[in-house]
Amino acid sequence: MQMGFRWFGSADDPIKLQQIKQIPGVKQVVGALFDVPVGEVWPKAKIATLKKGINAAGLQMDVIESVNIHDDIKIGKPTRDKYIENYKTTIRNLAEYGVKVICYNFMPVFDWLRTDLHYQLADQSNVMAFEAEKLTSDPQEMIDQIKNNSKGFILPGWEPERLAEIKHLFDAYKDVDEKKLTDNLKYFLDAIIPVCEECDVRMAMHPDDPPRPLFGLPRIYKNRDDMVKIEELHESKYNSFTICTGSLGENPDNDVPAIIREFVRKDRAPFIHARNIKYTSRGNFHEAAHLSSEGSLDMYDVMKAMHDSGFDGYVRPDHGRNIWGEDGRPGYGLYDRALGATYLNGLWEALEKSDK
Repeated sequence: MQMGFRWFGSADDPIKLQQIKQIPGVKQVVGALFDVPVGEVWPKAKIATLKKGINAAGLQMDVIESVNIHDDIKIGKPTRDKYIENYKTTIRNLAEYGVKVICYNFMPVFDWLRTDLHYQLADQSNVMAFEAEKLTSDPQEMIDQIKNNSKGFILPGWEPERLAEIKHLFDAYKDVDEKKLTDNLKYFLDAIIPVCEECDVRMAMHPDDPPRPLFGLPRIYKNRDDMVKIEELHESKYNSFTICTGSLGENPDNDVPAIIREFVRKDRAPFIHARNIKYTSRGNFHEAAHLSSEGSLDMYDVMKAMHDSGFDGYVRPDHGRNIWGEDGRPGYGLYDRALGATYLNGLWEALEKSDK
């Protein structure tokens, strides 16, 4: 298992690489290029600069998160082939600089959704939360709320240039149901997986967050059965999954450790986001510290499922609290995610030594 830490780059992240380097056990930075428009080729020069900076801090960059899929591909427009060719070139460019895993999603319009970015906990820390009753029928209201409460940060999946066209986007998706979205995913995978096999780069699809339809938009990666269907779209280990314990865990019917065991053993899960959530009622939750006792997920069971299945991929702590006066990017502060990484590494060490 290799522990990583998501970083949004020197231009848009108050966290410094040297601070990440000081977190015990963290060897990988999960990076991305946020200044390249969705659908365009990631230039080699920008990838080289990103990797050089990360390596100079004594860290590695084997995983890239958020080579986002252009909406024309998800919708199935005739122009999708141009964007797929660009994606193939980006895969080849990333492979040239040692990238082994690309985390992506296939969610229409919204990559993730929360109704509160600063939900206050009893200890006076704050987290992101989802309360279904706070959703309105107008998605523009949710966009405005996210934008007005993001502390000036551009949040992944909420890029202003896309969301400025929200009415146009919803119109474009009006005929895209679950079947059509799945068919469009297959078209995409059939085109890119041969390139992934050639370059030894694994695509790792992220679950829907929350794992339920919203605003009438389809969702196709919500549970174990959806994963089996996606797996069957293109039979290759390069068509694989990011297992996000928080996203899947938001539905209490999902047995997250069982999902980990099944797909790790089949070598279809090279990347895991390990985080905890706390249910407040059916379908509602807030995020929590990683410690099992702080949330509704048993993180020991999660790590044991990884260990028992022979997991040797990449993992990172995911959304955490803002604590100790930190006023950073919602969900992505330094301190609580650093505590999470240390806690997860401690569980892993205990599991490893229990085998001896």
